Amino acid sequence: MGILHNIFLLFHFIGFAALFGGAFAQLKGAKRIINPAMWHGALTMLVSGLLLVTSLELFTDGPVNHMKVGIKLLVLIVIFVLVLMNKKKNPVPDGAFWGIFALTLLNAGIAVFW
Repeated sequence: MGILHNIFLLFHFIGFAALFGGAFAQLKGAKRIINPAMWHGALTMLVSGLLLVTSLELFTDGPVNHMKVGIKLLVLIVIFVLVLMNKKKNPVPDGAFWGIFALTLLNAGIAVFW
């Protein structure tokens, strides 16, 4: 089961890299959009995160930190909704773009420091 968990974790990292990288690449630009990397990154993070938690619940004996998982899921849902709502807007409002960027960093910070 360890290999499957690691595959889900790899996909979660790839999703983070796509979402963060897609936003980071636009920081200096005058016009910001929700590019395909951001959309697919958010979707990949959501699906792989749910699969990660499911694999932990089903196949490990140790406790799962449900508070951490719940907070990360809530932050990711907000990110996903912001990406989805602004996907067709050209340009994306600054507040929405910076919200996506900051919440993505927050989610990574929760994963690393908690």
